Amino acid sequence: MKIAVTSQNRKTITEHTGRCRKFWIFNIEDNKIIDKELLELPKEQSFHDSSPHEQHPLDHVDVLIAGGMGQGLVMRLERKGIKGVITKEEDPEKAVLLYLSGSLISEPPDKSHHGGGKHKHHHGHGKHKHHHGHGEHKHHHGLLSQRLIATLVGTIEFRCNHENNQHQVINN
Repeated sequence: MKIAVTSQNRKTITEHTGRCRKFWIFNIEDNKIIDKELLELPKEQSFHDSSPHEQHPLDHVDVLIAGGMGQGLVMRLERKGIKGVITKEEDPEKAVLLYLSGSLISEPPDKSHHGGGKHKHHHGHGKHKHHHGHGEHKHHHGLLSQRLIATLVGTIEFRCNHENNQHQVINN
């Protein structure tokens, strides 16, 4: 069994899984950690920037433990046979040991498509607006977009590219 853990700083579990590019990969045998290795991905292979329909370097893991992830990523992982686990535990190795013992406390996925952390996705009743603040990113989508997304939940993936202010709907 292989368990991946998000760890952008190589020390603690990362909250925003979609942007994370560093993962500890724990090799498990007989319910014990045999070894671990650090997987570093280029930006274009982060979950946020890669296609859910193409192969991914983490496709070979059985479990992905993170500090936060959205429902869209949870579903993407499930389609590839990977169990997404969200935890408040900050230590990667401790989280794996707790998972193996069945005592890791799991949190529900973030309600937005995007994961946890300081990134927030809000739906409003006005025109499409972007507000950038001090380390926090918020989206405001009109009522029509909100209804469309609510109608199509589970059948689309909505991707926001914050660097060039583009939005993309990807059919699953």
